[in-house]
Amino acid sequence: MGVMLVLGGLVLYFLGDLSTLYIIQQYAFVVALCGMVLAFTGSKVLNEIWVPLFFLFFSIPLPNFLYQGLSAKLQLLSSKVGVAFIRFCDISVYLEGNVIDLGSMQLQVVEACNGLRYLFPLMSLAFICAYFYKAAFWKRAVVFVSSIPITILMNSFRIGVIGITVEYFGKEAAEGFLHDFEGWIVFMACAAILLVEMWALAKIGKDPRPLMEVFGLTFPEPFPPGTQFRERELPVQFWVVGAMLLAALGLSLSLEHREEIVPARAEYLDFPLRIADWNGRRQVMEQQYIDTLKFDDYILADYVKEANANPALGGQKALHIAPVNFYSAYYASQRKGESIHSPSSCIPGGGWQIVSHEVVPAAGVSEYGQPMKVNRLLIQKGEDRQLVYYWFQQRGRNLTNEYLIKWYLFWDALTMNRTDGALVRLTTYAPKGEDLAAAEQRLKDFLAATLPELDKYIPR
Repeated sequence: MGVMLVLGGLVLYFLGDLSTLYIIQQYAFVVALCGMVLAFTGSKVLNEIWVPLFFLFFSIPLPNFLYQGLSAKLQLLSSKVGVAFIRFCDISVYLEGNVIDLGSMQLQVVEACNGLRYLFPLMSLAFICAYFYKAAFWKRAVVFVSSIPITILMNSFRIGVIGITVEYFGKEAAEGFLHDFEGWIVFMACAAILLVEMWALAKIGKDPRPLMEVFGLTFPEPFPPGTQFRERELPVQFWVVGAMLLAALGLSLSLEHREEIVPARAEYLDFPLRIADWNGRRQVMEQQYIDTLKFDDYILADYVKEANANPALGGQKALHIAPVNFYSAYYASQRKGESIHSPSSCIPGGGWQIVSHEVVPAAGVSEYGQPMKVNRLLIQKGEDRQLVYYWFQQRGRNLTNEYLIKWYLFWDALTMNRTDGALVRLTTYAPKGEDLAAAEQRLKDFLAATLPELDKYIPR
């Protein structure tokens, strides 16, 4: 079984190497290592050390699309709890998504403050503590699982403290050394809470004991004098696995390094601002969002459609008031962590609530020989409503499912040596009192006019 596990790890490695999706290679290493332990020492030794081996999985980052979704949710949660703490201290504050408005200034709870930089290290520390915590299984499970709420609450507390210090000492309290020092202090406080929790758990139950006894590290007694040792013969599996690893080494060195194919395309800087009856005006995205999204090219523009000639204006054309906001982000490569951020994860960060989310056909519009389908979101903030269409245009496919994208990303990396792709999003206001059908028609009209242009900028 160990030999088969090593073989499976090597197959994973070569799949990761050919597709240059590094996370597959990282998992392959741990799988192969576990297989080698099983092959060389047998199941008895593996049963003794499987926990330290499993701990290696904590060193592998989450897949980027999972990280982004989790990050967005934790940002919102940390913002809400942090603002509750600020209000508890009798400070007036307004929260809109991830923006904390103190009146004198605004604080943005960015991705770096989502708590994941606390969560992963603290969960790793809690896992080690639970492993050495010689108590009932439920107590060990509580120690590990409790690292999640501890992290969320303490990260929110840190955001609240930053808001309070900014209120009294100015924006310098949210920057530089003080900001980083607060982060260090809060993490150490998280570790201290974990120790206090273990102390409390050791005192309850049928067998209460001091923490040092429950959590103390014990080492094997020295071997008695005269103990005889004998050499262990290397098993056959050692030579089989060794040969497999040498063969895999030779094969990996002989494989040509695959340079990822990045197809030629026109840049969004040249995207037309006049499309049929639509006139556009470009917008510039703030640098903090560019740094977070990590795309290679983007366009952000408002397009307004000309109406029919109006006799009241002497036959001149008027412009519809409600524009369509057109946004597209292009990624030349999605292999190294730079992948598309889904609007369904990012929109709540701006204070908008997703009222409905469904996949709908865009009537009368087709692309790549298939009827066009889009994700349709109705979002609301107070009295304001917006209608959103978005889809993922990836190497000759229009996709709406965020998880199916990951399969095609792997498959196309393996078979085409490409991982380029883009997100396309259309947004229009649907003012209170306006029939949603009018906003829907506005998006469909712009979609039909714009879709033929996209092939120049998003290669098939």
